Amino acid sequence: MKCIIIDDEPLAINIISSYCSSIDSLEVLETFTNAIDALDYLRNNKVDLVFTDIEMPQISGIDFIKSIENKKPFIIFTTAYPQYALDGFELNAVDYLVKPIPFPRFVMAINRVKEIYKLKHQELSNLVPSGATSTTPREDFIFVKSEYENLKLKLSEIRYIQGLKDYLKIHLSNQKPVLTLMNFKSIEGKLSTSNFVRVHRSYIVNIEYLESIQRNQIIMEDQMRIPIGDSYKGYLFGLLGI
Repeated sequence: MKCIIIDDEPLAINIISSYCSSIDSLEVLETFTNAIDALDYLRNNKVDLVFTDIEMPQISGIDFIKSIENKKPFIIFTTAYPQYALDGFELNAVDYLVKPIPFPRFVMAINRVKEIYKLKHQELSNLVPSGATSTTPREDFIFVKSEYENLKLKLSEIRYIQGLKDYLKIHLSNQKPVLTLMNFKSIEGKLSTSNFVRVHRSYIVNIEYLESIQRNQIIMEDQMRIPIGDSYKGYLFGLLGI
């Protein structure tokens, strides 16, 4: 992914550049100490990802994002001021990194960008031309262990998955919920479709059953209200394109 870095502190630029150089999938095209020059660059160059500070002279990082005229790249805020986090996520930032930024936390943010990037490209590749056939196999069900049996569940019938202490509660569209001792990490590995999104530390939702979003809540088709965690908001909104 091609990226640029914007920060009025050269030391901060050096740190982010160093982090990027450690990740093969990232290529730093340019760095800027002010947002005005960065806006000019974006008008004439394709950029996938922008790292930007918020508190900067002339134009803040928030105003910079609002000023982007063409299709917005992925945005990761890098700032010493955590109070701007809500503003950042409302602008569909993928992540919000608070300085000093630990490298493992930086890698986590990049992985989120990669997931969204991959999902968007999968959606494009799934648009098979008329008359063509797809040779890629698709699994439309999973098996989960519940009590003394392994149950076959159709992915299209899973509305959302709720974490309840030591087990998961899988809510279905056509039958009563299923309880399983699986954890979120295990079941996420089984969900092969991009319809399932982690929106909270205690919830995964099937966006096919999503009715609307009201600030920090998802309203499902059955009117169930599911909270959106702050750390998942940027990823969810980026995936939905809102």
